[in-house]
Amino acid sequence: MRETLKTIVADSKPWLELRVHDRRALHILSRKGIMEAASSNKNAGVGVRVLVNGTWGFSSTARLDREGIEEAVRDATVSAEKSSGGRNKKIESLAECELAVGDFVSGDAAEAASHSTEEKTELVVETERATRESSRFVRSAMCKYSEIVDEKWIVSTDGADAHIEDSKLEFAVSAVAGEGDDMQVSYHGIGVTGGWPELFRKWTPESMSEHVSQVAVDLLTAPYAPGGKATVVMNPELVGLLAHEAIGHTVEADFILSGSAASGKIGQKVASDLVTMVDSGPATLGHRSAGGVVLVDDEGVPTGRTVLIGGGVLKSYLHDRETAARFDVEPTGNARAWQYSDEPLIRMRNTYLEPGEASYDEVIGSVKDGFLLKGAGSGQADANAEFMFGVQEAYEIKDGKVGRLLRGASISGDAFEVLKSVDMLSSDFEWAIGSGYCGKGQAAKVDGGGPYVRCQVVVGGR
Repeated sequence: MRETLKTIVADSKPWLELRVHDRRALHILSRKGIMEAASSNKNAGVGVRVLVNGTWGFSSTARLDREGIEEAVRDATVSAEKSSGGRNKKIESLAECELAVGDFVSGDAAEAASHSTEEKTELVVETERATRESSRFVRSAMCKYSEIVDEKWIVSTDGADAHIEDSKLEFAVSAVAGEGDDMQVSYHGIGVTGGWPELFRKWTPESMSEHVSQVAVDLLTAPYAPGGKATVVMNPELVGLLAHEAIGHTVEADFILSGSAASGKIGQKVASDLVTMVDSGPATLGHRSAGGVVLVDDEGVPTGRTVLIGGGVLKSYLHDRETAARFDVEPTGNARAWQYSDEPLIRMRNTYLEPGEASYDEVIGSVKDGFLLKGAGSGQADANAEFMFGVQEAYEIKDGKVGRLLRGASISGDAFEVLKSVDMLSSDFEWAIGSGYCGKGQAAKVDGGGPYVRCQVVVGGR
């Protein structure tokens, strides 16, 4: 396959990029004692991009033979030629960089495959059953397992020649507890790049089941959280969500060009001196492999560690090769495509706050009157950095001691203002949002996290 791609690229007159993508996926879902999904599928094809007259042309095909690929190249070329006349701003160049050559492996597909589909199905069914039967107050439960194994070949006119293998696993459990008309939900999910030892390194299926059922039941008798601006300690899950949703999207270069809140702020103070925020392709911190590991992006650019905010100062945006050329900077390796039929878009990988020096106990002990916030619920953020997120678990902190669980809490505000208020970071670090997908026209596996963070935020409650 690799030699065929290289031959086609060598014969091409326009700039050409070929991306072969072979995906195997398994999804198992049990809810309310019913197996709702148990599917295994495989798809493969080629994504073709050409650059003609300063305009992209894209085409894809499920045919993997030379004739089929060459036909897709012709289709992409015609598309670019026909649309170039109506394009106001032409692509003058792509940023120069050292493109990936060689083999790149992340995850552990062989270890995941060593567990049979029957074993995986039984684990899901038994975990859901145990959760549902854990308390008379638990009305229903859900458990799901999924794995995605990708193999790619990326070859381009200007030198990319990469073979990539990657495996990503997810496991999640939820419980719905009820008494009368009162219903409360608790959810916990894990997502990693790796095998089962990585997936269940900190949380076992049993401990996840016990946790979500206990929290859901406890929320039935929990009082409502009071509202107002407060000192809070956010756990790594909320920190990761804030970093990704409320900051990360504002520094994606395509959003910058559309006028996001971070536009024009490179070199400006946007956060506390304690804040260093990073978007990384490899997972360089933590005790497990992050769910958004990308060693080579879908333009064939090797990934690394991109410091977005350093010491409170905005340092960089996230780029593909097109926007990097427009901003006259190096590409950051953030061009990602979900399937072979998708064009690469600027996407995050693993977005996080670097840890500090205080212990968890010191951070909690420093709060006289505030809240410990754990777990992200539903919510939203926009390009202006305004956000509102639900909180799964909110606990009172009084005189440095964690107290009772509260229900109905949310957090909201301007993400940059929240980061300016950060005055303490724990030394622990955790990847914490790898079980989800980022949606930006197409899906992407991402992760995020950080330490426990003390800051000021508006807490919504009653």
